[in-house]
Amino acid sequence: MDILRLSALGGLLGLDGTAVGQFMVSRPLVAGVLTGWMSGDVGVGLAIGMLLELYLLVSVPSGGARFPEAATATVVAVACAAPFEGAGAVVLAVAVGLVWGQVGGASVDAGRHLNDRFVPEPGDAGDPAARVTRVHLVAILADFLRGATVTATGIVSGRFVVRSFVDRWPLDGSASMALLLIGGAVSAGILLNDLGGFRRRKVWFTAGLALGIVGSRFL
Repeated sequence: MDILRLSALGGLLGLDGTAVGQFMVSRPLVAGVLTGWMSGDVGVGLAIGMLLELYLLVSVPSGGARFPEAATATVVAVACAAPFEGAGAVVLAVAVGLVWGQVGGASVDAGRHLNDRFVPEPGDAGDPAARVTRVHLVAILADFLRGATVTATGIVSGRFVVRSFVDRWPLDGSASMALLLIGGAVSAGILLNDLGGFRRRKVWFTAGLALGIVGSRFL
């Protein structure tokens, strides 16, 4: 039942990415808190959501480019970390989430090609407005099922990975968090470069660095 509920959440958040709404609830920070609440550990959900937000900020969904799917990646990561204790649980779960974000991105690309098959031909019989509505609803349902399936398979396989390696993790809590923040800093540096570099964004860089230092104290 736990996996079914989380899979449904992954499907709904996956819809927010493109098909319905785009209300930004699919961003890692929001998705992490929601998943943490459903999993009984909001703190872990918030921490993983903040980390994945850092990692995935550089992935801008523009045009037809393939990009990691943040929503399903976050749900999978939090669902994999919540049941386990130990310093390595969050690190391993974040790694699983990043990998599964790529899987989700590939599934989004495949879904786009599948939607092409649903588009009616101009000469098809019936009311054009009804046909367009039907195709739109079918595409939404297909995207929900895609997101739910990606989330379910990610949780099952990810929990197996975390369960297998969490007791062998060699670093303590502080070192593990430092490792995650270093990775996030690399991603933030890439984003800063995309926005014009340090010389043009000194204030933003300084403010972000200060907030990162303060935020790391609470993780």
